Amino acid sequence: MEEIRIFSPATIANISCGFDVLGLALDGVGDEMVVRKTSEPGVKITKITGQDLPTDAHLNVAGVAAMALLQAHTYQGGFEMEIHKKIKAGSGIGSSAASAAGAVWAVNRLLGIPFTTLELVAFAMEGERLASGVAHADNVAPALFGGFSLVRSYDPLDIVNISAPPALVATVIHPQIEIKTSDSRKILKTKISLEDGIKQWGNVGGLVAGLYTQDYGLIGRSLVDHIVEPIRSILIPGFDEVKSKSLDAGALGCGISGSGPSIFGLSKGMDTAKAVAISMKEVYQKIGIPYDIHISKINSDGIKILN
Repeated sequence: MEEIRIFSPATIANISCGFDVLGLALDGVGDEMVVRKTSEPGVKITKITGQDLPTDAHLNVAGVAAMALLQAHTYQGGFEMEIHKKIKAGSGIGSSAASAAGAVWAVNRLLGIPFTTLELVAFAMEGERLASGVAHADNVAPALFGGFSLVRSYDPLDIVNISAPPALVATVIHPQIEIKTSDSRKILKTKISLEDGIKQWGNVGGLVAGLYTQDYGLIGRSLVDHIVEPIRSILIPGFDEVKSKSLDAGALGCGISGSGPSIFGLSKGMDTAKAVAISMKEVYQKIGIPYDIHISKINSDGIKILN
């Protein structure tokens, strides 16, 4: 195989209670990439559509991630990449992660799959380091593994892949404002109270247990963030009303997707997810902020080859 075309999914990170350790992959919304082998060493980005991003591989998350992989391999040639961005930068649904994860997944395939998925996560994290200043895995892991990912440990890296309950559907609304991950991290506290920690640990454990047992009620009760959401939500116009109306429409839970400004709701069943979407849209129509909205089942496969 000399060339590959892939779909790399958008992701929801944190999932309320799991800052930097929980994420899920979406279906139907994501980037497309074309990666091909070249005889010339190194990584070149030949084309980017959809977003104004640097084609210099050293300044692009896809290039940085791919170069991290190549440094760990003996391949003497190189790779060219086309990146067709369908996820807006700064949207909070893993735009940088889709590029970084897609790049390493595609390169790994073209090299004959010498690296495990866990190793690919580590390479993709270098792209996230470029984007946000922190090599976090809660977006790139679900993009690569599919389903839900729990980052049990960063040192050593340990990822737990969790299948999604079959009726779980995500609704994501992206108000057309940009919040950079690096900026949204700067406002976070570096210390928390023991009381808040205990509440948060309980919710993380409850959410993971709910996913494994397909207990939708437990999933909903666990989608509560005592640490990050109270701070980051002030950057998102209409957040409190979106959350309140989403819960009234039947969402199991609602929170900030990644660093925002996107807001997600998780629901049991497509009909409820559509009702949640209507409630979300009403808020931003009233405020007068343009938005994109996505209704998506959980993507159990992660990155996929396109014909």
